[in-house]
Amino acid sequence: MRVDQLLNKLCLVKTRSIAKKACDKNLVKINDKIAKASANVNDGDIIEYQLYGYFNKLRITTVPQGNVSKNNASEFYEILEREKLELE
Repeated sequence: MRVDQLLNKLCLVKTRSIAKKACDKNLVKINDKIAKASANVNDGDIIEYQLYGYFNKLRITTVPQGNVSKNNASEFYEILEREKLELE
């Protein structure tokens, strides 16, 4: 599954277009490599992204098949790190 779709389906970003723009601005990494919006995500991948004033690092435990309800979204990933970014 594409990284922009995954971030949207797991309710980590509000819309897919926000996820795509974050990828275009090099704010998303998969396994320590800058990711394009079309980059594929596999089980066990580590995703890092900077949005909404936070740095987030998470491991994808399972890539979902189809749509995911908001209540079940957290079953597909585990948060490794989350910290507030300092504003300049």
